[in-house]
Amino acid sequence: MQPDVSFVIAAYNAEATLDRAIAAAIAQRGVTVEIIVVDDQSRDGTLDVARAYPQDIVKVVALPANRGPGGARNAGLDLARGRWVAVLDSDDAVHPDRLAAMIARAEAAGAEIAVDNVQVVREDGTPDDIMFPTGYLEGLREISLADYIAGNLVFESRFNFGYLKPIFQRRFLDENRLRYDEELRIGEDYILLASALASGGRCVVEPTVGYVYHIRSGSISRVLELHHVEAMMRADAAFAAAYPMDSSARAAFARRGRSLRKAASFLALVQHIKARALLKAIGAALRDPAAVRHMSMPIAVRLRRVAARFAAGVGRRSMRASF
Repeated sequence: MQPDVSFVIAAYNAEATLDRAIAAAIAQRGVTVEIIVVDDQSRDGTLDVARAYPQDIVKVVALPANRGPGGARNAGLDLARGRWVAVLDSDDAVHPDRLAAMIARAEAAGAEIAVDNVQVVREDGTPDDIMFPTGYLEGLREISLADYIAGNLVFESRFNFGYLKPIFQRRFLDENRLRYDEELRIGEDYILLASALASGGRCVVEPTVGYVYHIRSGSISRVLELHHVEAMMRADAAFAAAYPMDSSARAAFARRGRSLRKAASFLALVQHIKARALLKAIGAALRDPAAVRHMSMPIAVRLRRVAARFAAGVGRRSMRASF
């Protein structure tokens, strides 16, 4: 019998949290589920945790080489049999009625995609804020391609839609040959949902809280580096070449492009400062002054002081000492 939902859990060094994610998937009410755990060459006991469950409850895939979050999820999607697929990060959880509510809303609207609200939990286990005001999501009802792109401006979006955890109609993904971009280590979720919307998918909004996002120090999603942004820019260029966009989506895409370029300049600036390459830092700031706005005030003030000294002809040794 075909399950209602396939949970795909990509796991890398998730020994401490994987049980929580699996238990949350098992606990879903009102739907039948299959659970697929893909171990991405973990170096701890993740694979042992996954294999401790009966095979008829948790299917385990051990990848022969590390493929990153997108590749591991793709391996799970290729095996999924459910009418719907839901990606669950190995350090997160979901509420018991989440999938039933999302599927009901999507199927009532004839939509292929659904998203819901997110509860943030601190590293010590203390619940933090709800990510999106309920009234805001209730007012949206549906997210268009333009809405979604506009909600993914790096360092700029008021409510960053990149944190949404959509569910997809599996047949829609397969028919449109949609999978995660395996070149991306950050931003792979964005490109998949944007591609689904550009392929004609409709995304409805279930405003209740269903996904539980656990903050974890060292998580790749919390460490944005220059090479990540450069990969995102390449993926965006490929997206623009592959999909037509209406005027609203094109305008949002242009704003996102500017935000990515500004973020790249900012991260290059930070790299130079950390390396104490102050001349390069000054050059980066002068090439893109807008990038400095991303910096905290104390660092920005110091950078301006260094730039002023450089303009006055102060030697490199004194500039290095001033930072």
